[in-house]
Amino acid sequence: MNILVTGGCGFIGSNFIRQRLTETGSPLTKLVNLDALTYAGNPANLADLASDPRYVFAHGDIGDTALVSKLLADHAIDAVVNFAAESHVDRSIDSPEPFIQTNVVGTLRLLNAARLHWAKLPTSKKEAFRFLHVSTDEVYGTLAAGDAPWNEECPYEPNSPYAASKASSDHLVRSFQHTYGFPTVTTNCSNNYGPFHFPEKLIPLMILNALEGKPLPVYGDGQQIRDWLYVEDHATAIWLALTKGRVGETYNVGGLNERPNLEIVNRICAILDKRSPRADGKPYITQITYVADRPGHDRRYAIDSTKIRKELGWSPKENFDTGIEKTVDWYLKNRTWAADITSKKYARERLGTKA
Repeated sequence: MNILVTGGCGFIGSNFIRQRLTETGSPLTKLVNLDALTYAGNPANLADLASDPRYVFAHGDIGDTALVSKLLADHAIDAVVNFAAESHVDRSIDSPEPFIQTNVVGTLRLLNAARLHWAKLPTSKKEAFRFLHVSTDEVYGTLAAGDAPWNEECPYEPNSPYAASKASSDHLVRSFQHTYGFPTVTTNCSNNYGPFHFPEKLIPLMILNALEGKPLPVYGDGQQIRDWLYVEDHATAIWLALTKGRVGETYNVGGLNERPNLEIVNRICAILDKRSPRADGKPYITQITYVADRPGHDRRYAIDSTKIRKELGWSPKENFDTGIEKTVDWYLKNRTWAADITSKKYARERLGTKA
């Protein structure tokens, strides 16, 4: 199997690629990683795999139809896994337009290039081809405390420019399957965490700020609830959906780990108190600072993963206690990686300038 992965230098994409290339008995002949290397795309995430003869990196945008078409043809691509997206809610509030450009226009162009490639394939290859679109639970809106978790039949009610752009991309994917018979599968996941997570997101931000003696900013009352999914469990679910999922279907992927944000921060602080105590002996929770809530902040997300469990036999291996300890330990062991990100060193290197 030859697959094209878009956005593979980002958090989830790089973990997916790592899992696929290091898996024993992997069926991959070639894995092409197309990434525009915007602020969250970091080649260092995959530096140790760059010499793998199956791995090909291509620097470019999913909206570049000529480039995408060339990659699909030159590498005889059998499947596309689309991770490429602008994904940070705060950034979408500050500047919505890049989210429309990448998540909507970019996805449309990628879909169309892949559809045209698929249409030219011989029958056996055409029947086996898949386009998997990775999306988010945020397309469903927000839940009250007593509401049932979202399943695949729930209506879309996006509440941020980011969520609206991902909802739009999901609808485009669905439309290509319905209109053209193009073999698509969509996954909608809950909040991911784990190694290589970009430092502006909640869990890595709290770990790194704590270690650097900075405030730990908590929005509002800190009682916004999210369902936390360890990124390697998510990568496994994506692979199952790609290889065993039914064409035209959506699979919700959740970690079965609903936690309020404040509980997450407190848990991180408690682990760091044991793993890397402050020099002054004070607990890390003393660094918690409450800040004004995000505009339109969704109160609760929760995913019902029954469908992917029953149909594809998937279940998360990590519970939150094991996953968060692995995550904190990874950041403690990879301070240089995080320092390079926060100093924007890798961005300067891409531009050919010195640090």
